[in-house]
Amino acid sequence: MKPSGAFIHAPLTAAAETSDDNAINPRKLARELAAFRTPRVSRSIWEVASTFVPFAALMAAMLFAVQAEYYIALALIPLAGMLLLRLFIIQHDCGHGSFFKSKAVNKWLGRSIGVLTLTPYDCWRRSHELHHASTGNLDARGYGDVDTLTVREYREKSWLGRFGYRLYRHPIVLMGLGPAYLFLLRHRLPIGLMKAGWIYWISALATNAVTAAILIALGLAFGAAVTALVFLPVLLTAASVGVWLFYVQHQFEDAHWDTRENWNYHDSAIGGSSYLHLPAVMNWFTGNIAIHHIHHLVSRIPFYRLPAALKAYPELAEYNRVSPRQAVSTMWLALWDEDSRKLISFRQAKQLAG
Repeated sequence: MKPSGAFIHAPLTAAAETSDDNAINPRKLARELAAFRTPRVSRSIWEVASTFVPFAALMAAMLFAVQAEYYIALALIPLAGMLLLRLFIIQHDCGHGSFFKSKAVNKWLGRSIGVLTLTPYDCWRRSHELHHASTGNLDARGYGDVDTLTVREYREKSWLGRFGYRLYRHPIVLMGLGPAYLFLLRHRLPIGLMKAGWIYWISALATNAVTAAILIALGLAFGAAVTALVFLPVLLTAASVGVWLFYVQHQFEDAHWDTRENWNYHDSAIGGSSYLHLPAVMNWFTGNIAIHHIHHLVSRIPFYRLPAALKAYPELAEYNRVSPRQAVSTMWLALWDEDSRKLISFRQAKQLAG
């Protein structure tokens, strides 16, 4: 299935400083965007408070209501889920050291939020650092990414290998089973970092212990069934939307990929990341993470300053721009075609094979 509409991968001009062929100069742009890196303490505190307080209030309201058998309260699950997702974005910024100037504050706020998102902060931070350091590098895949094969690699696999990859890349698995596995199971151990140091074991096990203590306390107060009925759907709502956002940010038709010898950090940071054009209310709930090309180019920009960065460089609003409608279509893109330098679907790969 080919995505509806063409993704815009327009060259930049003016403020971004361009070369003679009118192409973007990512390294120069990164230096200019660095002006937006400084966090504002009062704004950061407000962002935490305006997210955590309504989230906690909604969770409490649902727990009390469902315990009293007012199951209509479960209609609040999507809203609570989106607030939990916003807390995860704050945790994400803490991991980049961008939310507060203090490293210690970033670290402990991130760890505290990780108890709610079921995401061990130190483990996730390391994995995410590797993701940023290797985005778009065909020879360094596997760090915080959705597994992606080239057309050649897919064709070289056995029928069982191809079947397994097609199953893995199916939208129901990626957006349904994937988030549940990731947040409920995979994050319980420092998968991929088991031999990287004791800090990652402490991060995973301490997060598990504190989360378990909170859930046990809630279970004693409201009942295990009520707690599960409220907490699990909220978590899975946040996880599913979050995984979908992450998918669209790097899995789109014109995403930039290269082998190691041709790979460049700045080119791949902006060329391999999209700008998902969402409604303002969705940008609030998702912490502007849809402005992902700027985020990857300069990851130290706090999420609340990303809109100002985009406004200062309006050309970026047309670069790798993906609409919500197009974002749905990207779910069928699964293979990197090295000849056309595009992400294509299984059907398109079959057509190319004749």
